[in-house]
Amino acid sequence: MSTNPEKSHNRPRTGGRHRNEDAHHSVLEATTALLLENGYGSLTIEGVAKRAGVAKSTIYRWWKTKPDLVMDAYAHETATRVPEPDTGTLAGDLTTFLTDLYRIGTDPTRTKALTGLMAEAQLDPAFAQPFRAWIATRRDIVTNLLTRATTRGEIPPTTDLTHATDLVFGPFWYRLLAGHAPLDPADAEAHAATLLHGLKAHSTEQH
Repeated sequence: MSTNPEKSHNRPRTGGRHRNEDAHHSVLEATTALLLENGYGSLTIEGVAKRAGVAKSTIYRWWKTKPDLVMDAYAHETATRVPEPDTGTLAGDLTTFLTDLYRIGTDPTRTKALTGLMAEAQLDPAFAQPFRAWIATRRDIVTNLLTRATTRGEIPPTTDLTHATDLVFGPFWYRLLAGHAPLDPADAEAHAATLLHGLKAHSTEQH
């Protein structure tokens, strides 16, 4: 059967791109798995390459350093487990976000990995920058929720969004690191309601 040479010539070549995407995904998955299994300190580029089935040179082509790789992989993991909600109300958004966030505290493996990353960020300046860059992306999600709420009139436009975002994450990190109380997803709705009440009360006091 004859073929049209021109049509064949113009057919997009996607095999290479798909292989790159598959390899990229495999590296991220392998990095996350090794981080959860052994912690940041024991993770090596060699180990990731072996687990992912790629060459070390492939990893270094996409990530310059181990911290960059680890935080990119963890960002991918977090975005999947704690995505940005859009329920139509701030109460619903905060409850959904906190429920997903608090579930991390019920998983000892992920709790250990995350507290280990936080500790590493305090000790290693090279790791601190990508870690804080990841923190900023998570804060941006909450700021977006609060910004939408000001547009809907649920909280005043004068709300200090930076401080309000701190109030969302404060209980999570404090309980995760201090361990004085559990992180229970069942508490998410009550915590969201308390925060929302405080923001509205502050607006009333200003007036």
